[in-house]
Amino acid sequence: MASTVKFLYRMIKNTLLGSGLPELDEHQTHEIFEQFTFVDGNQDMSRKLSNPSKKTKKVKGTAVLMKKNFLDLDDAKASVVDRVDEILGHKVSLQLISAVNADPANKCRGKPGKPAFLENWEAKFTPLTATDTTFGVTFEWEEEAGIPGAFLIKNFHQKEFYLKTLTLDDVPGHGRVCFICNSWIYPSEYYKKDRIFFSNQTYLPSQTPEPLRSYREEELENLRGNGTGKLEEWDRIYDYDVYNDLGDPDKGPKYERKILGGSADHPYPRRGRTGRLPTATDPKSENRLPMIKSLEIYVPRDERFNQLKMSDFAAYALKLLSQFLLAELEASNFTEFDTFEDELKIYDDGFNFPFESLVHKIRDHVPMELVKELLRSDGEHLCKFPMPQVIKDDKSAWRTDEEFAREMLAGLNPIIICSLKEFPPTSNLDPKDFGDQKSTIEVEHINKNIDGLTVEQAIKENRLFILNHHDSLMPYLRRINTTTTKTYATRTLLFLKDDGTLKPLAIELSLPHPDGDHLGAVSKVYTPANDGHEAIIWQLAKAYVAVNDSGYHQLISHWLNTHAVVEPFVIATNRQLSVLHPINKLLHPHFRDTMFINAFARQTLINACGIVETTVFPSKFAMEMSAVIYKNWVFLDQALPADLIKRGMAVEDSNAPHGLRLLIQDYPFAVDGLEIWAAIKSWVEEYCHFYYKSDDMIQGDTELQAWWKDLREKGHGDKKDEPWWPKMQTVQELIDSCTIVIWIASALHAAVNFGQYPFAGYLPNRPTLSRRFMPEPGTPEYEELNTNPEKAFLKTITPQMQTLLGISLIEMLSRHTADEVYLGQRDTPEWTNDQEPILAFERFGKRLREIEEKITQMNCDAKWRNRSGPVKVPYTSFYPSSEMGLTGKGIPNSVSI
Repeated sequence: MASTVKFLYRMIKNTLLGSGLPELDEHQTHEIFEQFTFVDGNQDMSRKLSNPSKKTKKVKGTAVLMKKNFLDLDDAKASVVDRVDEILGHKVSLQLISAVNADPANKCRGKPGKPAFLENWEAKFTPLTATDTTFGVTFEWEEEAGIPGAFLIKNFHQKEFYLKTLTLDDVPGHGRVCFICNSWIYPSEYYKKDRIFFSNQTYLPSQTPEPLRSYREEELENLRGNGTGKLEEWDRIYDYDVYNDLGDPDKGPKYERKILGGSADHPYPRRGRTGRLPTATDPKSENRLPMIKSLEIYVPRDERFNQLKMSDFAAYALKLLSQFLLAELEASNFTEFDTFEDELKIYDDGFNFPFESLVHKIRDHVPMELVKELLRSDGEHLCKFPMPQVIKDDKSAWRTDEEFAREMLAGLNPIIICSLKEFPPTSNLDPKDFGDQKSTIEVEHINKNIDGLTVEQAIKENRLFILNHHDSLMPYLRRINTTTTKTYATRTLLFLKDDGTLKPLAIELSLPHPDGDHLGAVSKVYTPANDGHEAIIWQLAKAYVAVNDSGYHQLISHWLNTHAVVEPFVIATNRQLSVLHPINKLLHPHFRDTMFINAFARQTLINACGIVETTVFPSKFAMEMSAVIYKNWVFLDQALPADLIKRGMAVEDSNAPHGLRLLIQDYPFAVDGLEIWAAIKSWVEEYCHFYYKSDDMIQGDTELQAWWKDLREKGHGDKKDEPWWPKMQTVQELIDSCTIVIWIASALHAAVNFGQYPFAGYLPNRPTLSRRFMPEPGTPEYEELNTNPEKAFLKTITPQMQTLLGISLIEMLSRHTADEVYLGQRDTPEWTNDQEPILAFERFGKRLREIEEKITQMNCDAKWRNRSGPVKVPYTSFYPSSEMGLTGKGIPNSVSI
């Protein structure tokens, strides 16, 4: 053994020369040698098992993969270990499986060929950049075995690697065969079943070649798991759980939170199960990871960010967590912005804060990488941010009434505004519990500003609109205002002018009656003003509306209605639809990275006392409030046409584009959104009709039916008995359902996410908190409106600490990474072997490029005043493609950030 170790030492030393990797001494080489385990499945054994009487041909293949130690310098030794493994016969084994030739000795499953091995592994060093490595592999394939439909892979190395594709160049009688893998392959010892990959041929369950059928079913069983145990990083289990990991009751009552999901009071979409142990205080709550291990939270390995994106994301996540930890430890060092100029300094000069003097206070709480982030010397100050577009050209245009109203149509949350159908506005809250909640806005408040029309005429002519945050907030407002928050439930009435823009008419601020919710609301109405006290009071009234809208946007429009509702679709698809299934191939790109960003959010953003609770007005009631609002979620209403009709923003009209006539023609979200919606639907129709020729095929598709059942009864289990769910009995129901899912995951998420920094990167425009009520005459606060109106305004909205945290958060969420895959794109051109879907997808991409050109032209046309507005920020949320960074445009395929 000593001579063997010395031989290995000399070999390793020679191998490492010039590689840039650290050398190992003889002792380290001895440790490596002791890790080796010899396996029986080596090349010599495979030769003995072969049948020399069969006619075989050599089939050349090419495997493309990435090794683990990219951006992982601590794992550099693994590269050496793997090379030694190769020399000793511990290789990466691949074994083709016939799609046409069954093996009677193995339950008539597809007959496997002889194992083959990746070639020249030990000769290729792993680069320290995101570079794929290509390896050859030569298979001996019996001619009578026909076309291979799958392959098994075994990794006998010590570390995992990422396998992208395997391509067979010339299978006898069939030509090129492609396998799209995109998966991490861990050492074989971690798997109970061998890893299997199928070719890019698509099959409905009933059309699956018999030799592949049991492999297909077994792989789905593996992905479903058995519902028990703690899940580890190499596990590939997709399972459901309730949101029982937001609180941390072991840390005390301050950190206790309601469990969301599994109850009538707090229903919620399900999230991915991790299997962590329960807390000691509450056996129904799941233990949490420490914040510094947030990126280690379990999701199936292939759902994690890839290494390039993780590197980019981690830098901004560290910046955000740095701010959060400093805010917790040194809150007293954060004071107030006294003027708007003070706030602008965080973009021009960076916010001066003694970070270096605080580093020693947090060394024991954070990893060294985060400490280094705080002490960066590359010129990027921790509290310096890019200039948001909303103040780039004009530092005060955001304060105008026109811009305030325009952003309801073309801003960050353009999906709430509704047409007003009755005056005064009424409430849907139960009067038994909440008393009289009817609006106190009167005709006298608005009749001077509706161009000579009566209120009845304005309603009849579809000229009155409302931004209504009353009913959603009132049930929680009393509790919210027991925290540091002091805010109102708001109703905002607007009038459609002849030039197509909106002007605000009145804002109603409401509070629960001080003697009990059942006594109704106490409300006050404010109207526009340009001078004196009234002007700053009006500005404050608009700020309270923006606070409502910011919180609702982040918690409902963004988190609940995209991130949270999509995750059950991700889980159900992986549990019930084989990768061979056409609907899996259709939807899979739209689920990329969703589980991981949601897991990260549960760990650091939406958790008890986390970043969202710290920066958004509902505070500790934020997620609980979103669960109450989820009660009203209806899957079919998420379709854009249905949403516009429900909000009264459009009516059906067969003569209008897309069959809808918009009541506000210059409504950029709806105009551009309907173009994108129509393109998605057309693509889905072509795709589904190719595979499903009749409704009977839908009804007879066992995987499809299991998928829809799993989704409804488990993924959205708290709504399983709702009558509005499609029954999934017709091709049209499948088309409608898939179109909605793709719309939510791609376009809707883009519309409410990537515009965050351009509009909300400047917090006075989109404040997230209000800390005091409207000043009353005769008080010092009221007098301050006259003596120092800017300071009075800034003391009311988001303070310094939460501003820095909030901007750090939305900077991270608004960025496109270098590896983004946009709507109309795929990460591989050979995602299916069926040519008609490939051609249909090309038509889809062409249509999206035409939509880009149309949006650009409309944004340059001055007659569409709502497309840029006073702040001169063009509406580009539905521009399909984008560059990386903070662009305010681009529609990624999935909820990927």
